[in-house]
Amino acid sequence: MTSALMIQGTASGVGKSLMVAGLCRLLARSGVSVAPFKPQNMSNASAACPSGGEIGRAQALQAFASGLAPTVDMNPVLIKPEADKRAQLVVLGRVRGTLLASRFREDREQLLSEVLAAFQRLDQQHDFVLVEGAGSPAEPNLRKGDIANMGFAQAADVPVWLMGDIDRGGVFASLLGTMQALGNGDRERVEALVVNRFRGEAALLGDACDWLVERTQRPLLGCVPYVRDLSLPEEDSPYSFREGRGSVQRQRSPDALRVAGIHYPRASNTADLDPLAGEPDIDLRWLTEAGSLRGFDLVVLPGSKAVAADLAWLREHGWVPALERHLRYGGRVLGVCGGMQMLGERILDPLGVEGPAETEGLGWLPVQVEMEAEKLVRTVAGHARWPEGAGFSGYEIRHGGSGQDAALYPFGARSSDGQVLGTYVHGLFDLAEFRGAVLEAWLGWGLDPGEDQQKRWWRDLDRLADALRESLDLSLLEERIGALA
Repeated sequence: MTSALMIQGTASGVGKSLMVAGLCRLLARSGVSVAPFKPQNMSNASAACPSGGEIGRAQALQAFASGLAPTVDMNPVLIKPEADKRAQLVVLGRVRGTLLASRFREDREQLLSEVLAAFQRLDQQHDFVLVEGAGSPAEPNLRKGDIANMGFAQAADVPVWLMGDIDRGGVFASLLGTMQALGNGDRERVEALVVNRFRGEAALLGDACDWLVERTQRPLLGCVPYVRDLSLPEEDSPYSFREGRGSVQRQRSPDALRVAGIHYPRASNTADLDPLAGEPDIDLRWLTEAGSLRGFDLVVLPGSKAVAADLAWLREHGWVPALERHLRYGGRVLGVCGGMQMLGERILDPLGVEGPAETEGLGWLPVQVEMEAEKLVRTVAGHARWPEGAGFSGYEIRHGGSGQDAALYPFGARSSDGQVLGTYVHGLFDLAEFRGAVLEAWLGWGLDPGEDQQKRWWRDLDRLADALRESLDLSLLEERIGALA
């Protein structure tokens, strides 16, 4: 058996990503060389690796928690949904082609050898590897050819801890049901259970915990408390958006800067706005209905995995007149990556990379976008030309290219009246210096910009690691790696 442990869940959104991040932080600060790994991820939230290529955003956070730079080996297969039955397939950080729902099982099965090779490279380079599953292992229709959950665990000979989310309800039934749905070999691979996001007095669960242990014949390692106000990026944006996770929830000042993000169907890299959510004097809201767009100072169009389709959604759902009204009353609009492309004059896609050969943009930025077959993936850093001298860092992940105004770098374009601004760089607001400079120069908002986002991540990863250390029986883990600090 390898020096690894896999965290699987009863469903998507039960907290696997943050559980692995917290364990990575706990092990790293105990002196263990630990690396995260997710064999197959399905998400439009991705991050660029300094050495090249892209991986799931959660694995980049887990690498940060481990004290490592992210690499493509940490997430060898990334599936980025473009439509209900079609997704872009990224293998070892590079676009491999299109994955169709009708051939999902057959095509992914062929990737197992590359997944195992990436895992083995990490296993050789580090003392321990923490593996994250995807969705649920209790899906009989997906077991054949599986590389994300038990299929990988079996091939790599990795033990599994199964986790359920009590905050969503039905956790005991979901843990027991998942165990019963597994085949005999897969069931034997589960060595322990974990209950996540518990609110209240854990002692009140005593009888239920005993009931679960008796029926599953597996130890319950504990109940992890619901850790509030985490400023850590969530990868499953539908869950974080609906349940208010991933942003600090506090009472805002009546004079707070009001910021709205538009959450269209294929929105990506929404964590770009997390640094704003963490500011006590900024009121950030994600909106899905155009009628809600009233009284905001700034509206952000985030990235998109299907720019033409999300632009059509904006038009179909009344967002264009709502945004025009917002601008008439002096509001500002920021487009990030795909959002900037929507704000341009037109989007040309002669190769059919994402959609129609030509799509008319909103026409508020003087740019014309052309989609290219080769995806640009890179990290960037430096000093801005606007606002002049402010230090920045971030990353780019895009197919589309367009001319950019060098005088605005790292922004790419600005409207003649200065109300609309666009950039291709994700993560621009992570550095407090740059965040404050932009808000002051563009919006006249001159309050203290607060902390760098990475400082918030360190603090919250430590809070998460402390919660895991205090609430879980980690003796099974310590048998493999030694005593934890």
